[in-house]
Amino acid sequence: MLIIPIKEGENIDRALKRYKRKFDRTKTMKNLRARKNFTKPSVANRAQRIKASYVQRLRTQEEVG
Repeated sequence: MLIIPIKEGENIDRALKRYKRKFDRTKTMKNLRARKNFTKPSVANRAQRIKASYVQRLRTQEEVG
């Protein structure tokens, strides 16, 4: 449960923005979506390797170019 203390005289929009930012940082929605369906460990590992190679390719292009 997220608790956002509201200061005296604070605008509700500002407090709502702080709540949304804190909610995003806790990765609650990401965890809920991941639990919704099961991914086999082999598929997860393959996706992780593909992402790592993509990031590596971007970094080498930055160094060269």
